[in-house]
Amino acid sequence: MKKPQKTHFSLGLVGPPFGLKGFVKVKSLSGEFQHFLRLKEVLLRQGEKEENFEIAEIQTQGERNPSTAGSLTLLIRFNGIDNPEKAKNLKGAAIIASREFAAPLKEGEFYVEDLKGIEVFNNEGKLLGEIMNILEGGGGHLAEIKLFSDDLRLVPFRKEFFGEIDLKEGRTVLLEPWVIE
Repeated sequence: MKKPQKTHFSLGLVGPPFGLKGFVKVKSLSGEFQHFLRLKEVLLRQGEKEENFEIAEIQTQGERNPSTAGSLTLLIRFNGIDNPEKAKNLKGAAIIASREFAAPLKEGEFYVEDLKGIEVFNNEGKLLGEIMNILEGGGGHLAEIKLFSDDLRLVPFRKEFFGEIDLKEGRTVLLEPWVIE
């Protein structure tokens, strides 16, 4: 089964207002910032409400230097949002943009959206279920797998448990099936 790729991604979350001109702080979901600098328009999603916004200005503040614990803050000002009161209403919105603006992937990295729906097989080729989501866990990421019994299981999303992930075919192998028993 070939899995269609998602065309839009959540790139970040709108944080609190910053300054007097309507800027908001932005939390990048990938930890990267460069891909935001190319954005011209985004969709902001707050619950069921969605609205397109043109970007008036993007700034970075601070420095990104892990050796000095410096941190970079991403600031965005949207057209029509020109004061802190209006900016405050956007807090918590997901920033959605076209796949072309998503952060670039490194070797062995995946977009969570691309992993959703991946079929999970055992070593003998028996279909066990599918990946529903990738969740943050205390010791790393967890794959939420929906079995045919409709039960959900959480499996550490690590190479010790999952074989090669074939995004084109939409499949992977669970190397240690005992973890779902």
